[in-house]
This record gives sequence, structure tokens and C-alpha cells, in this order.
Amino acid sequence: MAHADRVWFITGASSGFGHALAQAVLARGERAVLTARRAGLLEPLASAHEGRALALPLDITDAIARERAVEATLIRFGRIDVLANIAGRGSLGAVEEFSPDQLRGQMELNFFAAAELTRAVLPVLRAQRSGHILNLTSIGGLVSMGGFGVYCASKFALEAWSEALRDEVAPLGIRVTIVEPGAFRTDFAGDANLRPAHRIDAYRPVIGPVETFLYGQAGRQAGDPARAAEVMIAAVDSDVPPLRLMLGSDAYELWERTVAARTADLAAWRERGEATAFPDAGTVRIGPG
Repeated sequence: MAHADRVWFITGASSGFGHALAQAVLARGERAVLTARRAGLLEPLASAHEGRALALPLDITDAIARERAVEATLIRFGRIDVLANIAGRGSLGAVEEFSPDQLRGQMELNFFAAAELTRAVLPVLRAQRSGHILNLTSIGGLVSMGGFGVYCASKFALEAWSEALRDEVAPLGIRVTIVEPGAFRTDFAGDANLRPAHRIDAYRPVIGPVETFLYGQAGRQAGDPARAAEVMIAAVDSDVPPLRLMLGSDAYELWERTVAARTADLAAWRERGEATAFPDAGTVRIGPG
């Protein structure tokens, strides 16, 4: 399919990665549905690309709103080729400091909303026998640390769900890519970041330095969302797109350290861990293939 005929559906298009991706897609002459809670923030970009852009208000946690947005897209453009689940929210605090509603809200926005929007779009992609799903997680979808437990839990969930989805839809001509950025100049470290409902002094020695680091780098992160958007588009264009697209040298460095530490941790207990089968049992590989 020619790029000019391709239709993108982008959530969180009013800021950060979503806005950068929307700008890049439209600059290439492609068509795009731009969604955000406040559609007014999208109008300048949509108006600049009249005929190829559709701005829609969308609270992605609202099931009815999700269905209506998909319907509006099909009425306007007749198809969806790339679903970019970009919308989300960061959080920082000890896991005990967040209220139950905050914990569930983080999972609702970062995991369930993306999963359910994908499920709403999948019938379209299956009928087309083509499509690409981009799910924005984070290096925090692979690595967790003190202060980010609630956020990382939501991103870990989306990673696992996306990996299984890849296996299920690949025979249908549908591709899945998980985007895992490090630190980029978005609103992640700004006012949009979710603060916990309660502060517990016992956690300050662990959480305090993390807060100083994260909030202190707001607006000074090395990562450029515009360059990230170009790499995302390149992955969609690729004949062999990656399942995981890591962005930022900081993300790669953290992942490599984590792999080394996990490997050492597992190896220390491997002999005892493997010696847990019945004496006469053979080894059966987990999963197909």
C-alpha cells in the first residue's frame, strides 16, 4: 500500500510521543485520526492537513467513546492501517503510598484502555488481512525499580499482552510492535505524572532520590520525541518490523545491566530450581515449536 493511502489511528496525539508521531505521519502525506481527551488541542494540526486529518475527542478509558471513534474513522477513511496506542500516564511513589483507586486507574489507562481499543480495531484489521499495532510501553515495561512499581506493573501487563497478541495475529497479516523508550522530553516527568495519595516517611530514603532524579530532569531529557517518531514509522515501513523497538541509549544500557543481573540471580539457584521434577519425568519444552 502506498504511504499516502495509509490511515493511522493515534491516541494521545495532543502531546509527547503522540503529537510527534502525528506530525511526522501527516508531514509524509499520510492520513491520520488524531485523538485526545481535549480535541481542541488537535485542531491546529488537523486544520493544517485538511482532508487527511481527523481530530476526535477520546477518553480512551470510555468504552462507548472508543467504539464511536473507530466508527467515525471508518466513516471518514474506510479503513485503519496502523493503530498507535500512545496515550498513557506516568507515576512515581512507593507502591504502598498509592490508593486502591489510583492503582486501578493506572492499570485502566495504561493497560486496559489500550487493550480494549486494540480489540475494537482488530475486526477491521482481520477483515483487511493487514495492519500494524504500535503499543507504547517503556523501558519500564521490561525493568522495574523502587518508586515505579505501579507504573511498571501497567506497562509489564501491556508488554505480555502484546507479545501474545503478536503470535495470534501474525497469521492474519497483522503486525505488532512494542515501543520501549527511555527518558524523552515529554510530560512524563511533569505535572501529568501521578503522585501518590499518601506519603509514608519510611519510604523517603528510597523514593526521595528517585523523585529528585526524575523531576529534576524534566525538560532536559536526552530523548527527542520527533526522532523517536521517525524510528516508529520506519518500523511500520519495514518488511521485517521488530516485536520490540527500544529507544534511547539509556534504555539499552539499563536493559543490558538488568539482563546481566537477572542471569546471575537465576544461575545462582538454577541447580536447585531444576531439581524439582519427579525422578522419572522427562523434560517437555514449554510452548509450541
